[in-house]
Amino acid sequence: MTSASVTLTLIGGPTVLIEIGGFRLLTDPTFDPPGLYRTEPVRFEKTAGPALAVEQVLPLDAVLLSHDQHLDNLDASGRALLPQARAVFTTPVAAARLGGNAVGLAPFETREIEVPGKGRLLVTGAPARHGPPGIEPISGDVVGLLIGVEAPGDAVYVTGDTVWYEGVAEVARRFSPKVVVVFAGSAQPRGAFHMTMDANDALETARAFPGATLFAAHTDGWVHFKESAERLAAAFASLGVGHRLAAPEPGRPVSFAL
Repeated sequence: MTSASVTLTLIGGPTVLIEIGGFRLLTDPTFDPPGLYRTEPVRFEKTAGPALAVEQVLPLDAVLLSHDQHLDNLDASGRALLPQARAVFTTPVAAARLGGNAVGLAPFETREIEVPGKGRLLVTGAPARHGPPGIEPISGDVVGLLIGVEAPGDAVYVTGDTVWYEGVAEVARRFSPKVVVVFAGSAQPRGAFHMTMDANDALETARAFPGATLFAAHTDGWVHFKESAERLAAAFASLGVGHRLAAPEPGRPVSFAL
């Protein structure tokens, strides 16, 4: 399969519709309305609903699920959506919990999606760390996902919930995607540290992937996100690299050449 472009539509939070070569993929599905969903052990309060309804993103060839244990990455409506996709690519532990069509990917493990009339895509797992060193027993396992057209990781890299660290640097050494969907927002549900990329992390990611455009996601919509899309864009602009970042309007498709 060949494809000249990829179209991304931010739906809200970490949820992005990816259209590439006739395939339709969705990252971390969250479609519940705003509201207070949990207060303990951390507060999960959603402040904005999705720009598109579930029916508007169907049909789906795959869901790229960075992890299943946090409501701001997989909510009740998103969980109900999973069986409608051909496959759900996620962490091995999440795949064991979800069952059904879920496929666990270890870092740098590649699987194919093949659909008659569309061809194939390559989906590769990528390392991710959801916070500072030592956070794993608290945050749980997370995986990034790469999409390849002609070769693994040559099209899109979805960071998942991670900070900049050696694992992301290793992805940059191995792959050259044209678009990096960066889960930013500097999420601070526990207040003491950020668990997703802040502006500095995103800038480091841009430096590591010099041939890619960064597409900002997971920056708004929950009270524990401390850096908005506008603040992220201002940080890039202040260093003269504003052209490297796409800060999309929810619900509006953005296309990139491959």
